[in-house]
Amino acid sequence: MKKTFSSLLAVLAVAWFAAFSAQAIAQAPAASAPAVAAAASDAKAAAPAAAASAAAPAAAAAASSAASAAAPVPVPNKGDTAWMMVATLLVILMTLPGLALFYGGLVRSKNMLSVLMQIMVTFSLIVVLWVIYGYSFAFTEGGKFIGGTDRLFLKGIWDNAAGTFANAATFSKGVYIPEIVFAAFQATFAGITCCLIVGAFAERIKFAAVLVFMVLWFTFSYLPIAHMVWFWMGPDAYASKEVADAMTAKAGLIWQWGALDFAGGTVVHINAGVAGLVGAYMLGKRVGYGKEAMAPHSLTLTMVGAALLWVGWFGFNAGSALEANGFAALAFINTFTATAAAVLAWCVGEALTKGKASMLGAASGAVAGLVAITPAAGNVGPMGGIAIGFIAGFACLWGVNGLKRLLGADDSLDVFGVHGVGGIVGALLTGVFASPSLGGPSAMGDWVTATMVTAADYSIASQVWIQAKAVLLTVVWSGVVSVIAYKIVDMTIGLRVSEEAEREGLDITSHGETAYHR
Repeated sequence: MKKTFSSLLAVLAVAWFAAFSAQAIAQAPAASAPAVAAAASDAKAAAPAAAASAAAPAAAAAASSAASAAAPVPVPNKGDTAWMMVATLLVILMTLPGLALFYGGLVRSKNMLSVLMQIMVTFSLIVVLWVIYGYSFAFTEGGKFIGGTDRLFLKGIWDNAAGTFANAATFSKGVYIPEIVFAAFQATFAGITCCLIVGAFAERIKFAAVLVFMVLWFTFSYLPIAHMVWFWMGPDAYASKEVADAMTAKAGLIWQWGALDFAGGTVVHINAGVAGLVGAYMLGKRVGYGKEAMAPHSLTLTMVGAALLWVGWFGFNAGSALEANGFAALAFINTFTATAAAVLAWCVGEALTKGKASMLGAASGAVAGLVAITPAAGNVGPMGGIAIGFIAGFACLWGVNGLKRLLGADDSLDVFGVHGVGGIVGALLTGVFASPSLGGPSAMGDWVTATMVTAADYSIASQVWIQAKAVLLTVVWSGVVSVIAYKIVDMTIGLRVSEEAEREGLDITSHGETAYHR
């Protein structure tokens, strides 16, 4: 155990040293300027899913008196800021305890604590890495695949001497929230994405192997995908048609394509689903899989976890609007109704194929609906949301039964069958139901004038093709990174516990405690 944790500490030390060195040799102070002067038309945006605007304040100080009379520093909207802090708390609730209880109830009692431990420590690990280097590489200007070093250690996100904070742009021109709030919100996305993977290799992986794998996968899969999908220069950077193309060229690759992903269908669910499936293959099947009973030990806890996921997902989806506005409300209602539709669809599917609807099925259906509506939450109308949820319920039911048998992998808690399949279904159907002719809000046509593509000009086929390209790139990227990361871990500290430890249960053998008194 000491050897395995030494390996983990070595990985963390290398990551810390690399990030610190990059910060030390990075650009001059003005290059990592905070977003305080975000209202300037020549702002350099370090923008997140809604872009964090950044301008170079040092230049303004040396400018003429005319420049000093420029627009004042924008003031964040207090209502939007309060909503985003609540949304961040809701996403934490999704993971701790929501996802932990959902997964914990699905494993055998001898492995309950191991799952809770893997999720809690993974989430904590990723939050720390996010602050050190993750936020910077995901949400600052760099290239079309990865960001830069402007925000290493959250440098420039606030001025501790002056007591001022950098701003992050939203999707509306002239509307801002504190960038530090946006960074916290996105940290929860990174954390829960990595935790989702845990379900695929539950009950047989070394604890230290989980953590080392997460460091590698987070760095080389999550961060690039997040940057490619969500990084752009922010709405205020589109000051005129003359600069529009240049601003778009600075965005992440998938954003440049025009893919619609409101809250993480590609970044979170497909990304994690593929990593989970690869892990299921590379670790091999659990001892006794297909021969011994491996039924969930507490569907009561699984139902409680699913309910907490549903509640927390309102922060996940509606919070991705970055404002307390109509699109947040649209994402809210879609998160509500699509999930309900998926529960009904899964139960109907089970009743038709197995003769009975189950509690496990209803809970799984809820998660399937939540997954599928994630990329579409603010991009489709309410009826489109219900349709996506209903389709996803049936699709994911097939994913955890028929598809799982075809793939032949022991994906313990059906991470790919629900998150992978649901994410793909949701991503593709977003391109369909975003159409104004089907009640959707369309896609942004011109950020300079903030006008949407008209119903006559919106092409479902073209948008679905863009969505498909985003899905394919995410599948390939995550798959390749996952294979390499698992292999590195296997060659260094090993992936699996011994057969004896697995039979006794990971609670005792990995952590020296049990969830229940016997």
